[in-house]
Amino acid sequence: MTDRIELRGLRAVGTHGALPEEQWRAQPFEVDLDVEADLLGPGQSDDLHDTLDYGALAHAVERVVTQERFHLLERLAERIAEDVQADARVRAVRVTVRKLPPPVAVDLASAAVTITRP
Repeated sequence: MTDRIELRGLRAVGTHGALPEEQWRAQPFEVDLDVEADLLGPGQSDDLHDTLDYGALAHAVERVVTQERFHLLERLAERIAEDVQADARVRAVRVTVRKLPPPVAVDLASAAVTITRP
């Protein structure tokens, strides 16, 4: 059985990137999060304390994006995964981080990194 909590399109402004202007200019980022956990208990109890609160997950993602700084999207995604996996109930996590839009010389809506951690 694979139970999953999904968060889609969480947007936050952060300062991440390898280019000099990205080190001081905040930019919009979008995060998708898939968290695998056993949801049988909360599915039966209907009690928020028995599950992973998606509001708390969203705030954790937002905190990492807005309060920490990294050169690479890969590191930003990894830090989000680390925060989510601090809860022992998490079996696996998949994180997609998009830069909206990336600072490149072509018309590109976003650049993204997706990682999966057991």
